[in-house]
Amino acid sequence: MNTPTSTDSSRPLRRKGHRWWLAGVVAALVLAAGSIGYGMATGHQAANGEAQAMVAHAVQVMPFDLNATTHTFTKTPDGGVEQIVAHSSGDEHNVTLIQQHLSREADQFAQGNYSDPVAIHGTAMPGLQELQAGASRMQSHYEQLPTGAKITFTSGDTALVAALHTWFEAQTMDHSMPGMGGGN
Repeated sequence: MNTPTSTDSSRPLRRKGHRWWLAGVVAALVLAAGSIGYGMATGHQAANGEAQAMVAHAVQVMPFDLNATTHTFTKTPDGGVEQIVAHSSGDEHNVTLIQQHLSREADQFAQGNYSDPVAIHGTAMPGLQELQAGASRMQSHYEQLPTGAKITFTSGDTALVAALHTWFEAQTMDHSMPGMGGGN
């Protein structure tokens, strides 16, 4: 029977080889983690740049102070409600601007004109094309509120309601960013 002895060099070499292999795996994992971290950081920087551009476009389209208001999008079974309210009930200036803006938006949406949201969020916003094409099957009702206004969207077309819900989800995501008047 051949048993390893202290002069048998095959066993220590195998351990050293194992150590080198393990060190190589650890190094590869560290490099991979670093690459992922770098990719996430540069992606985050790109997202920050896009967010800043979106806020800049929003300020041009929405005349009220986005930091003094809350902009929400609530889905309902047959449509949804877009609502903008001022944080302060005594903020008559922003309340008036909100009401003027949403009144105009409701009229435009009824005609399939979504140019203001496109100017802020871009043309690739989910649900947008369906809403533009289906404007005649979607009702948009404007209503003044004591601290702002809302647009209630309704439709009997389930595919159009689904498109509105998708659009609301994208709006909610975008408006939740700092400086965009997010609420829910």
